[in-house]
Amino acid sequence: MNLEQLRGFVEVARWEHFTRASEHLHLAQPSLSRQISTLERELGAELFHRARGHIALTAAGETLLPRAQRMLAEAEAIRDEMGELAGLRRGRVRLGAPPTLCVSLVAEAISSFHGAHPAVDLHLTEGGSRLLVEQLAVGAVDIALITASDGLPPAGVSLTQTPLLAEELVVVSAATQPPLSANQHLDLEQLALLPLIGFDESYELRAITDAVFRAADLTPNLVLEGAEMESALRFVERGMGVAIVPAMVLLDRPTLRSIRLSHQTMRRTVSLAHRSDVTPAVAVAAMRKTILATAADVARRDPAITSLI
Repeated sequence: MNLEQLRGFVEVARWEHFTRASEHLHLAQPSLSRQISTLERELGAELFHRARGHIALTAAGETLLPRAQRMLAEAEAIRDEMGELAGLRRGRVRLGAPPTLCVSLVAEAISSFHGAHPAVDLHLTEGGSRLLVEQLAVGAVDIALITASDGLPPAGVSLTQTPLLAEELVVVSAATQPPLSANQHLDLEQLALLPLIGFDESYELRAITDAVFRAADLTPNLVLEGAEMESALRFVERGMGVAIVPAMVLLDRPTLRSIRLSHQTMRRTVSLAHRSDVTPAVAVAAMRKTILATAADVARRDPAITSLI
């Protein structure tokens, strides 16, 4: 018994006529008749009452029909699903990333991926790296971009991590205002005198900057605390102060200018992570490939960003 025999049987039952069924199947009637006869021999039962001008199901045929329909439907579903996954015409990617990457690398990667695979469902979780590691551990996200600075590694979970970028933290100011310094770099003493927009304490970025100022025995001149990334950049654009941000944030933001810091520990590493014990699905693997390509492109556009790929 094979699928072609079952398909022929279902069509004959539907049309109650061998000629019409063969026309619908684009199959010669003798070939269809042989399929049905072979199926009946294999099952050891007649499936149709045959009379001139009329075909009707036997009791055996009535028993087989719903099962044959289910088998054909399941075979079609399997064929469609495998084809769709192979061609990424469906699927799901649950991506996690810190807010500082969502306004830069992630925005570009998701836009590129969606353009190539518009039918794949995309879910984005924004959060700090420690939260994203927890989300990976419990299977709430499939893949995540995580960041780590010197002395602040992500929490220990069995992860496969691919370092993507080494990124400096830079000071941004409004492009409409004079440059912060005539030099190419700004030192911490100069930075401590400037009005600073401070991020929310949940940001790893805030922890990095606070630790650097403490180590240098300096107190920053905070004019606003608790800002999220997008709102902080808006305040800077309006001339309220400066902000310390990852260099990548400045991509495609002509309203801001940046200056690099002389303090070499003001940097972070961006890695792509997934659970070591889980093989990424087809769509997730495609997203990973897109992120790798996007990261390499981003590194070519800014000297404060170094590719680690």
